[in-house]
Amino acid sequence: MDFLKSLQLQSLNNGVSTGANWMKTKSAKLESYSPVDGQLIGAVLSADRKAYDDVVATAQQAFETWRLWPAPKRGEIVRQIGEELRKHKDALGKLVSYEMGKSLQEGLGEVQEMIDICDFAVGLSRQLHGLTMHSERPGHRMYEQYHPLGIVGVISAFNFPVAVWSWNSMLAWVCGDVCIWKPSEKTPLCGVACQKIIQTVFKKNNVPEGVSCLINGGREVGEWMSNDTRVPLVSATGSTRMGKAVAAAVGQRLGRSLLELGGNNAIIISKDADLAIAITAATFGAVGTAGQRCTTTRRLIIHEKIYNKFKEKLVNAYAQLKIGNPLNEKNHVGPLIDKDAVNNYLAAIEKCKVEGGKFIVEGGVLKGKGFESGCYVKPCIAEAKNSYEIVQHETFAPILYIMKYKTMEEAIALQNGVPQGLSSAVITNNLKEAERFLSHAGSDCGIANVNIGTSGAEIGGAFGGEKETGGGRESGSDAWKVYMRRQTNTINYSDKLPLAQGIKFDL
Repeated sequence: MDFLKSLQLQSLNNGVSTGANWMKTKSAKLESYSPVDGQLIGAVLSADRKAYDDVVATAQQAFETWRLWPAPKRGEIVRQIGEELRKHKDALGKLVSYEMGKSLQEGLGEVQEMIDICDFAVGLSRQLHGLTMHSERPGHRMYEQYHPLGIVGVISAFNFPVAVWSWNSMLAWVCGDVCIWKPSEKTPLCGVACQKIIQTVFKKNNVPEGVSCLINGGREVGEWMSNDTRVPLVSATGSTRMGKAVAAAVGQRLGRSLLELGGNNAIIISKDADLAIAITAATFGAVGTAGQRCTTTRRLIIHEKIYNKFKEKLVNAYAQLKIGNPLNEKNHVGPLIDKDAVNNYLAAIEKCKVEGGKFIVEGGVLKGKGFESGCYVKPCIAEAKNSYEIVQHETFAPILYIMKYKTMEEAIALQNGVPQGLSSAVITNNLKEAERFLSHAGSDCGIANVNIGTSGAEIGGAFGGEKETGGGRESGSDAWKVYMRRQTNTINYSDKLPLAQGIKFDL
């Protein structure tokens, strides 16, 4: 395929890199099969322990030099990366779509997110500000400043195989950190492609070897990183189960972890909602990326007075969905990532039925021409109760649960009544309802929207959630602070040494 050639991807790729140096390891090959057609795209050589240690040592050495570059100069490197990504947007977007299975529009959109975060980081490179405060002691000045942390380890998930890495790396680089990236073992070629793209810029600007490192591999690579005291910050995106393991390992050594974990997101549909907006928000939120977003809409909480009317509109909308090859822009829904995901989807449907759920749009696995990979499934809808065990659980698939409510207080309680706390939304033209939803007694999620859906966050705002979502924040706003260490400074410019709190110490 042309996009593989343009991204310099081979049938067998070295999967460990410190920049210009690509290591030949003796570990097993990590093969990447496309869920689109079941074909082998290529393979990478994964990291062994020696290669991992060599990568970390190189990154440590690079940090000593990179942190001394002025932040605006580091920002200039990131600006050039954004320009290089613009050149490769079409090819990289197609790779994301083909290796992961999301629609081509979503694949291109993911690369656009990378470009956007580069633009954001360039501006940020001139705004890494601290604070100045008054001292209680005469002749003294106090201020705060931020310094680079060191090595930032990034563990990313298959569903956003390039964007989430860029959220972390672009900010970390302008902050003066170096990065070691472990891509998902389900999308290793996306990682190789990104590393090759940015090395064009790094080589041209004599960026130290080790500022951007890649370590493809399985679970053990993430475990090495999580337990490594040389890596002060580990940013991990994935399941809540995985996040708890990372948090425990990093916490035991008193390191920092930035966690972006599971979501169980709901949209409240008010009786005062614009139903056209609600249908679009609910449908895209539920079926986009075949339900494999952490911000996917998994629950609809619908006012009882419009429940039947909205349900009918929703069923009609689902009837219009086109499922098939995601590289065909006419299709709305592509495949799940692999057959394990398909099995989880089928098990969730059966579990819902056992608990009493009634399916108003039936699910199932699609077979026949165009569906040979066995990874294409039907988006489905079930009437269910929030208390069902399966509804409390995040299933990474296009299964939507719908339920009724009477009062906004009840709707918010249902919305909040799950272990996860990532994204939430209310569709209403009632100002009081909107403000109630956004108040301290409203949504308990890290993201709360009015008259838009639960997915499609912009990079300008901090992204992340509460409870079992992990509490981390990435991307915009002041999320950059997690990649730096904070320091308070006091300067005495007087001829005396008065002590704080009026303490006397006379010699």
